[in-house]
Amino acid sequence: MLELMGVPPARRLLLGLILVFFAIANLPWTLDNYDQAKQAYTSFEMVRQGHWLYQHTPNESVATKPPLVGWVSAAIFELTRWWEGAWRLPSLGAAIALLWFIARDASAAYGAGASLFAWSAFGLNLLAPRLATLVRTDMPLALVTYLIGAQIWRKIRHAEAWTTRDRWIACLLLTSAMLIKGPIVYAFILPGLIVYEFLRRRKAIRQSGWSGWWPWILSLAIFLLWAWGGIVSQPGFYESVVVREFAGRFSETIHKPQPVYFYLPHLLHKFAPWSLLLIGLAIFFWRRREQLSLRMQPDTVWLVCWSVGGLVVMSIIPSKRLDRIFPVLPPLCLLLGAQVAAVLREERWRKKVEPWLRYGLLFACLFTAGYVALKIGLAYRDRDDALVAFSRQVRRDATTQGWGYEVVGGREEGMLLYLRRDHFLSPNEAAAQWKERKLEAVVVREEPTRPWGELLPGAERILVSEKAKDLPQYSLLVRR
Repeated sequence: MLELMGVPPARRLLLGLILVFFAIANLPWTLDNYDQAKQAYTSFEMVRQGHWLYQHTPNESVATKPPLVGWVSAAIFELTRWWEGAWRLPSLGAAIALLWFIARDASAAYGAGASLFAWSAFGLNLLAPRLATLVRTDMPLALVTYLIGAQIWRKIRHAEAWTTRDRWIACLLLTSAMLIKGPIVYAFILPGLIVYEFLRRRKAIRQSGWSGWWPWILSLAIFLLWAWGGIVSQPGFYESVVVREFAGRFSETIHKPQPVYFYLPHLLHKFAPWSLLLIGLAIFFWRRREQLSLRMQPDTVWLVCWSVGGLVVMSIIPSKRLDRIFPVLPPLCLLLGAQVAAVLREERWRKKVEPWLRYGLLFACLFTAGYVALKIGLAYRDRDDALVAFSRQVRRDATTQGWGYEVVGGREEGMLLYLRRDHFLSPNEAAAQWKERKLEAVVVREEPTRPWGELLPGAERILVSEKAKDLPQYSLLVRR
């Protein structure tokens, strides 16, 4: 099978399978979970209201993420006029770019055979397809974090000195990461870099990965300038962003804390079978006295420090969520490529390990395919897109009939975006505008039941959303 996968058509088939998984894993597209509506609303607010530096959530709280991904979505919308694509293409594009960069870097360093397993590991797991079209910042952050770490990896591998141009590239990448999700990029790069530099000096390794201080300080200064502007100009910014979103991650009182081992079992499961292959190959080398500290090349030492350092630091932070550890996966994929290359170079090892690599690749294809199929099947069975379909019909009818309409606020933040409205109305606001004949139609939540006949005299219910497993029903009320 390994020989077969060296044939270009077979590789293209595997690549096509991964791209299909990336594109369809979240079908039907909704905004009702994982805070997708909050991220989607940032670009919606940029385009509709011109708030380019600081945005809000659908329920008018302060948005807690920097605006870079929102800028990208807004630009895509201006080009395509397609909101669903504008919200999801940044993550999908970042996933495809990561796949390409990992394949390119692994092929250049370790050869085509090892590269196959590196990029297959990134595409065939339970995390990457899930995040590839989610309206979140995790995949773009993983891309920029990988580019930073890979720049250090190439400098170490080629024993090259850092030039001024290299430092400006590093500063640009660090600034981009800061404007995607703040200083969390430090947790994925700096701990491993500190450990690597310590080992380098102890083992007299010549290759340094340190770019100097100013790219790190300048990028942080730009982020702090943005944060300072929010503090002085946006009411609630300090409490929501500085205290709750950033400082609260290190507290056990604001966010729900998780134990220090939380990420490890999840990573073993979600990154299977590659996580097991990584551990198995490390044990294989160890038992043959090919000890890592004695045999690994400096660039491989950096891959270990990079991936393990990020995992350890993120595990120490009390506030945890599985998607936050995703930037650790790309360096693990490169590390797997380095391990596979070491195996394939030695004929006596190749015959022992090759069957496990073959079974691992086959298992990954079936495991990921089963996960994607099950997830899509359950989503359509449970009618996860009930509110999307309902809102699409509302927009179509409103356009046809020329209705002015609004939506009364509920807990489903995605409704605001499905209906392409700027803000929710309270029941009293809806009643006042109805009586002033500013509205011909109102979308309301069926639960809790309100006396809409009294609040909206002459209103008639003409459309109700389908029943869904985890969603309430909404109705469209129009003036008779």
